[in-house]
Amino acid sequence: MKTLMHICCAPCANRPIAALREEGIELAGFWYNPNIHPYTEYRSRKTCLEDYAREISLPLVVVNDYGLRQFVQHVADNIDGRCAYCYRVRMEETARYAAERGFDSFTTLLISPYQNHEAICAVARAMGGEYGVEFLYRDFRPLFREGQQFARDHGFYMQKYCGCVFSEEDRYLAKKRKKEAERLAAARQNG
Repeated sequence: MKTLMHICCAPCANRPIAALREEGIELAGFWYNPNIHPYTEYRSRKTCLEDYAREISLPLVVVNDYGLRQFVQHVADNIDGRCAYCYRVRMEETARYAAERGFDSFTTLLISPYQNHEAICAVARAMGGEYGVEFLYRDFRPLFREGQQFARDHGFYMQKYCGCVFSEEDRYLAKKRKKEAERLAAARQNG
């Protein structure tokens, strides 16, 4: 089976790639991530993936579309609902490319415990139906910690947030809230 795998980063991709190859699936990677911002983050993730793909002889298709303006235009009216657009645009492009290039199926990195697994699957199945190509489902979440350790052991660039600038803002605000809560707790203890 010839499968196209949408990949957002090497740390999340390494164990799913290994698992599918162990199944005997002929795999090609697909980089299409107009959601990742700022550009330095986009470039760091893409470069790390390109290096890893070369190392493991993984064919990699790179659609080099740093889509900041388009992404922001599509999510500006509903920033809290941005993930739905993000999932759809990336799964649609992956399904379209897979169908046009004769792949038997496409898949994605259903590995992160921080992503909405069910929403990603639903949109991927819908896009597969729309483009006439099978969505190959695998739940890679049990491999998450192992994949992160593999990435650290191999010196991969390790991102700190999902990808879009708004997820970076969420991470920053959560860190700030935690620090403030710790400060208040310490103040209560001391006084």
